[in-house]
Amino acid sequence: MFAILLSDKMDPFYQNISSFPTVIFTFFLILSLLFWSVAVLGLIDIGFLDVIDVDGGILDLDGDGSTVPDGIAGLILKMGLNGVPITIIITSIALFGWFFSYYGVYFSIDYLMAGPVTWLVNALIFIVALLIAIKITGVCIRPIRPLFKKMQQHTPQVLIGQTAVVRTSRVDESFGEAVLEDGGAGLILKVRALDGQTFTRNDKVVLLEYIQESNSYCVISEEEFNK
Repeated sequence: MFAILLSDKMDPFYQNISSFPTVIFTFFLILSLLFWSVAVLGLIDIGFLDVIDVDGGILDLDGDGSTVPDGIAGLILKMGLNGVPITIIITSIALFGWFFSYYGVYFSIDYLMAGPVTWLVNALIFIVALLIAIKITGVCIRPIRPLFKKMQQHTPQVLIGQTAVVRTSRVDESFGEAVLEDGGAGLILKVRALDGQTFTRNDKVVLLEYIQESNSYCVISEEEFNK
């Protein structure tokens, strides 16, 4: 397999993905793959960019309720890019954009010569690939939007006092996530330790208080809670 990847026949492929316009999507696709790889290992908060939602010009990203111009809010809604984590949106746009950009260049390169015309055609390919990727992303995320909406509708007060299991490499005063079993796939919650405490993966913690500003829960160890 490695022999194939390093063979001269792969040179056109590498040249395509590392040159404009495909290289832009390649860059974001690599970033997305790195993010999900690190997130699966529990080294970062998987929700560090939370569900993006728009309501009356209010952009709810990570629960901060930021105000955005009506035009941007309307554009997000029109494209159907609301109601799911922005990390999923970026990954999807990068993947589909990369695909259409790659094949757009692949099928047009034989008919173009180096020069300003090539740059103009490549710029057009980029714009078209981006628009198609956004459109497809909007369609693809539509079926999973209710899932994230349901996840956001849990009442924080109901979860207080329940036990969760740490899923990240650590939990401290500024970082960490835990999984709360809810009879289904489980809820991934942002959690923060108190008084300089630190927890590690698979530790059991109890949710003590909900912090609305950071959409997180203060936790203590199960042993301390049961004392």
